[in-house]
Amino acid sequence: MRRVTLLLTGSLLAAGLGFPLSAPAQTPNAAPTPAPTGRVRAWRATLPGGSFSVAVHAMVSVAMHEYVVDGAARVTEVNIDTTGNSQARFYFLEPITPQTPLAAGQSIINKVQDLATEAAGRTGQDETWKKVVKTYPGSTHAHTVEFRIGSKDDLKKIFDSADQAMRESKEIIFNLQ
Repeated sequence: MRRVTLLLTGSLLAAGLGFPLSAPAQTPNAAPTPAPTGRVRAWRATLPGGSFSVAVHAMVSVAMHEYVVDGAARVTEVNIDTTGNSQARFYFLEPITPQTPLAAGQSIINKVQDLATEAAGRTGQDETWKKVVKTYPGSTHAHTVEFRIGSKDDLKKIFDSADQAMRESKEIIFNLQ
C-alpha cells in the first residue's frame, strides 16, 4: 500500500474543511533579521592584465603544469578550479627556439629573435604579444578567465600564493603590479 501526502495551501485547506483560516499574528514594527556580517576570505590577485578574486572556500584545486603547443611554444600555466562555473588560468608563454649544433648558428638565431622583440617594442606590438588572445566564440565563452604572465618566476609566485590560500583557508592578496 502506498502512502500519498498532499500539501494544501491555507485557502484550499480552509475551503475544503469549512473553517475560517486566521492570518498569522503580526508584530508591529518588527525588526528584520540582520544579515550575516562575517567577511568572506578570498584570494585576490592584481596583475598587469586585470584582477581576479575567488572565495577561498570555493577553491577546489590549484595546479601548475607545462606543455608544448603545436611544436611552436612552451606554455607553463597555473589553473585554479572553483565550485562556480569559471576557472582561472594564468600562463607564461615562450617560443620554442631551434637549437643548432653550432654555437655560432645558435647565437645568430638568438640575435634575430632579440632584434624582432626590439622592433616589436618600437612599433608598439610588444604589448600585443603580452596579451591573452582568444577566438570568438569558442574560447571567449569557455568560462575561463585568463591572464598572461611575464615570467615563470612570477607564475610560480602565483601558484604558491593560491595554493597557500586554499590549503590554509587563508585570505591572501597577491599583487604583481
